[in-house]
Amino acid sequence: MADRQGVQAYVVGGYVRDHYLRRPSTDIDVVVVGSGIELAEALGKELHTKVSVFKTFGTAMLRSAGVEVEFVGARKESYTHDSRKPQVEQGTLADDQRRRDFTINAMAWSLNAGSFGDLLDPFDGMDDLEDCIIRTPCDPDVTFSDDPLRMMRAVRFASQLGFTIEEQTFDAICRNARRIGIVSRERIATELNKIVLSPVPSIGFELLEMTGLLELVFPELHNLKGVEKRGTHAHKDNFVHTLKVLDNVALRSDDLWLRWAALLHDIAKPQTKAYDPKVGWTFHGHEVLGSKMVPQIFRRLKLPLNEHMKFVQKMVFLHLRPIILSEDMVTDSAVRRLLFEAGDDVEKLMILCEADITSGIDSKVRRYLANFELVRRKMKDLEERDRIRNFQPPVTGELIMQTYGIGPDRVIGDIKEIIKNAILDGDIPNQYDAAYALMEQLAEERGLKKKNA
Repeated sequence: MADRQGVQAYVVGGYVRDHYLRRPSTDIDVVVVGSGIELAEALGKELHTKVSVFKTFGTAMLRSAGVEVEFVGARKESYTHDSRKPQVEQGTLADDQRRRDFTINAMAWSLNAGSFGDLLDPFDGMDDLEDCIIRTPCDPDVTFSDDPLRMMRAVRFASQLGFTIEEQTFDAICRNARRIGIVSRERIATELNKIVLSPVPSIGFELLEMTGLLELVFPELHNLKGVEKRGTHAHKDNFVHTLKVLDNVALRSDDLWLRWAALLHDIAKPQTKAYDPKVGWTFHGHEVLGSKMVPQIFRRLKLPLNEHMKFVQKMVFLHLRPIILSEDMVTDSAVRRLLFEAGDDVEKLMILCEADITSGIDSKVRRYLANFELVRRKMKDLEERDRIRNFQPPVTGELIMQTYGIGPDRVIGDIKEIIKNAILDGDIPNQYDAAYALMEQLAEERGLKKKNA
């Protein structure tokens, strides 16, 4: 098709890279020396496939057999200092490869008949692939100053692929870190999410810290770093601990928001840190304050303020509860309350809590995990017997108002709360008749008379 249109066309970037890495990829970028839109439209007609055209960006896209192909004309770019949006003009393939972020993303395959499949690799991207190196094709200071998001992408690729950032490239990130301030928070959040979803996400966050980017894009996490000592007392480095917990969760779950919960579970420790000469360092209430910080952090990072945020908030708030249960005698009442508050997320909470045991003392880890298993068995037994998870007390506010002929009143909430606690404490079964009888007793104590009495 490219030959019929009289243009040169190439597959460039991620699809080429991922082919050699044997990673699945369904996004193909085609660079055309000429009009990418015209080639896409011609191919769309031949395949009887709809083509979406974005004239403002000079791109076109078509989807076929589960693959998304984007066409764009070869271009060269120039930047102003206060914007990562380039001035664009037509260029050659060499111009287009030169503007790419990293050598491993600058490789191209020819799509023309006479050279079909030939690899064009002017910056030795294949060598860097084999050596597991992240390197810019041109001067890294220019590359990162032009588009500072590339610094986040360098860290993200290193985290996703387990690659090393080449020394000069790394040093340029450190020098240009403050340029990240011109990048939108939405674009930064996208890269953070990809780092969080990496096989070993701690790699990415350690690199963000080492380059100075973390303090700029995620200061709350940066503030966890460090150890303070007084006498013989020292607390653990909560930054290091948090990354261990995140990696532990990543071994068991690819749930993005559970991983975010791991990242934020101790986020309030700097604000709650206190020293007691008798016991050493304490962080009382960090789970409560941490849960209150979650919406602020999500809002600033432009993460979704929906059920995902509420899930992370709940996990942060509850993350100590199973640990406390495992240390104390496991009572039915405490387990019922955990089931009630965690609801359908109780298994994810247990994954987080088990990941939170990062002690280097093997016997301590084994003891905690054994106690967690006892908590799990108790939860299973109580759930089968009492159906506590996500339960709603059998007696509703509407029933109380209807029975006693009263309108909304504080006494209704009091009665409902006492009935709920009686069920959670095991004083009455989670059944309508028992709850109704307790309602009658409580109403009588408060001088309420039935409407039809």
